[in-house]
Amino acid sequence: MKNGTMIQYFHWYSPEDTIWKEVKEKAEYLGYLGITSVWLPPAGKGENGGRSSGYDTYDLFDLGEFDQKGSVRTKYGTKDEFIEATQALHDRGIQVIVDFVLNHKAGGDESEILKAVKVNEENRLETISEPYDIEAFTRFTFPGRNGKYSDFIWDHNCFSGVDFDHRNQEHGIFNLMSEYGNDWEEMIDDEKGNYDFLMFCDIEFRNPAVRQEILHYALWLHELTYYDGVRLDAVKHIAPEYFQELMYFLREKTGKDIFAVGEYWAPGHLELLLKYIEATDGTMSLFDSALQHNFHIASNSGSDYDLRKIFDKTLVAHSPDLAVTLVDNHDTQPLQSLEAPVEYWFKPLAYALILLRKDGYPCVFHPDLYGASYWDKGQDGEDHEIFINRVDELENLLYARKDFAFGTQRDYFESPNVLGWTREGNEEHGGCAVVLSNADGATVSMEIGSRYAGKKFKDMLGKIQDEVWVNESGWADFHCAPGSVSVWTEAD
Repeated sequence: MKNGTMIQYFHWYSPEDTIWKEVKEKAEYLGYLGITSVWLPPAGKGENGGRSSGYDTYDLFDLGEFDQKGSVRTKYGTKDEFIEATQALHDRGIQVIVDFVLNHKAGGDESEILKAVKVNEENRLETISEPYDIEAFTRFTFPGRNGKYSDFIWDHNCFSGVDFDHRNQEHGIFNLMSEYGNDWEEMIDDEKGNYDFLMFCDIEFRNPAVRQEILHYALWLHELTYYDGVRLDAVKHIAPEYFQELMYFLREKTGKDIFAVGEYWAPGHLELLLKYIEATDGTMSLFDSALQHNFHIASNSGSDYDLRKIFDKTLVAHSPDLAVTLVDNHDTQPLQSLEAPVEYWFKPLAYALILLRKDGYPCVFHPDLYGASYWDKGQDGEDHEIFINRVDELENLLYARKDFAFGTQRDYFESPNVLGWTREGNEEHGGCAVVLSNADGATVSMEIGSRYAGKKFKDMLGKIQDEVWVNESGWADFHCAPGSVSVWTEAD
């Protein structure tokens, strides 16, 4: 029996030409840590070629094989290196999670004259022009690939909107007139009136040829890599019915229970996550953006935050089987669009909360395991150098999840500044006791189970040097230092 643990093996500013090589090199280490699945960055060629993060999708079928957009390789490496990375993970029993960016395409090869209306960017249901002709790069012919793997040509019939009119050199949001509708696809939320459009050339999922091409791509990539799961980008901007179609298709064709997790970023709005889960009939998990939001607030509030509320209005508390929990990701890291980083002092506490409890499927962030540094412009227009320090406790927290976070869970959430819980363990694994505080040091009397009567426990994080003894009833007084977390396991 294993505890599932995912890692996002990249961040927005990952250095060029490193990730596929690093995954191959570190696969054995990841398995040793107890990582069971690796979420890889988008593998296809982006508009910015070898510098693209992959979210400005140009050609899904170019995995670093063709000379397109000024580069053969992608930012992360070549096609051969990508395949070698997935094979290295599979060789060590680690699942591969690929990133599907299906909402939009960027960097079209040819322009077309299109009929469109301009809409209010804050209310996309409000048109602010009569229909008129615009010019947009909506024709994707992929000349470097020349029809290999797919001869499908994308044109204006494949898109519902664009964000630039080249004819008039005008930025904005333009709803295209087509045989599939003179409006946007219906979304489950009314944010911005209708949030179908996000960026670039917005894909038109009402076109059956488009849906079929994406299904073809998804199966082609599986035949190449035998991936085990998919991370679905920007799902709040795509009609949920399509993901039901996609996941039913993949699971039937591959004969595997392909895992799926969607990125529906709605911090503070659990109701929207639940609404999307209902709309997709439970066919996919979602990242718990509500919990990440709570971590962000707690880390900036210090001892003023009531830790007993950390799971309030979170997906993991409501639908734990469909919650992928996280501390930070590539969008919340400093200088990114959804910037909401968790402060460094609180990260060990947050990781303990997602790794050592029974609910949720935790996802570790690459910079928290390895550290990172980068430059970018902030909202003030100035250049900033950012350092994300390695979370020193993270390795041991992962070992604790792998070896001790099993069995009955008992919670001791009695203080606004101190949380404690125990995991009793099972026939194959020992248990653990966890105490954390966002204020002063603390001691919590907790039951860990009579099987440990007379046993000695130590803090495997090394924050508390003294050992504790479990009494005849299976109880002990477990401690933590100020603003810290301790994980207690059998000393022997």
